[in-house]
This record gives sequence, structure tokens and C-alpha cells, in this order.
Amino acid sequence: MKIITVGHNYWNNDDIEHSAVTDDLVVSSKPDTALLIRNRPFYIPDFTNKLQFEVMVVIKISKNGKYIQENFAHEFYSHIALGVDFTALDLLDSCRENRLPWEISKCFDNSAPISNFIPIDSLTNRNNFSFSLFKNDVLVQQGNISKLRFSFDKLLAYVSQYISLKMGDLVFTGSPEGADFVNIGDSITGYIDNMKMLNFKIK
Repeated sequence: MKIITVGHNYWNNDDIEHSAVTDDLVVSSKPDTALLIRNRPFYIPDFTNKLQFEVMVVIKISKNGKYIQENFAHEFYSHIALGVDFTALDLLDSCRENRLPWEISKCFDNSAPISNFIPIDSLTNRNNFSFSLFKNDVLVQQGNISKLRFSFDKLLAYVSQYISLKMGDLVFTGSPEGADFVNIGDSITGYIDNMKMLNFKIK
């Protein structure tokens, strides 16, 4: 099982929709040791003082695929979850400044908390639902998948040109505006529509 994460996949308020989008789409990966499940607490590692979080809808791949065609991509997933992508931003900045690989800033243990999965067809509209993340009961991020640059289907078609997708793989589909930082004692809560999906503590 592998974890694929995607950046720059949401339209911001200042974007002109339907412009070219592939130039700045960022595709990276995390190891399975990055997963943090069952709303267990997240312990801030001692190698960072600047830990950023981004909320993302997560797709679970349900069958193997390579060169998936967009019009068939919906057949390759049926369940989604809510996830958080943690980044040690101080490490990321240092790696970029020194032109080094930046995996240590994003691939560390427990850097991908994830909720339980739900059937996407259980939602009122699988192509137009909202998700949100709260820190200490204050709304930090809010998005709707209608604002995706690459829809779930288009994203799987794009990624599978380069990386074979296998049953059980997870795709973190991108984050809306509002990435924020966490500190010890914070509480993180996340929703898909009105369903509470994430509820964990920062320690």
C-alpha cells in the first residue's frame, strides 16, 4: 500500500478557472508508516518547530489500474475519508534552500492522520460536497470538491499515467486555502458535510 499526496489542486479565489493547471500540480508520496488512524493523538516530533497541517479528502483505490481513462476512473474507488497532511515546514524550507530532497519534511511517522472510510455514494451528491477542519473549535479550512482543479476521476487518470495504482492505495486529493500550524494542546476536528470524521489531540 502506498500513499499519494497532491498539492495545488484547488482553485483559489484569485484563480481564473479553466486555465492550464498541470504546470503547478504537485504529486508526491508518503510511506505507510505515515498513517495515523482511529483518532489517536499526534505527537509533535522533536525535529521541527514549525508543523503545518492541511486537510484533504482521501480516496481509497478499490482495484488495480494503470493508464486509467477518466471516464472509467469512477470504477476504481468507492470509499473516501478525511485526512491531514502534516509538513515540517522548517525542514522543507531548509531542504529547498540547499536543493536537497524534502521527503524528511513530509514523510515522517504519523504525518498522515486519517479518518474511517465511508461509501462515497452515501453522500447526498458525490460530485459536490463540502469538508472542513477546525482547530480548537475555530474553523481553519473549508473546501468543496466542486473547486477541484483535477476532479477525482481526472486526478486518477493523471496519476496513473506515471504510477500504477493498486487496491488499497490512498490518494490525498489536495487541500483548499487556509493551511495552519499546530502546537501542543491543540484539538483538531474535521467534517465531511456534517459528519464528524476526525477528532484528535496534538501532544
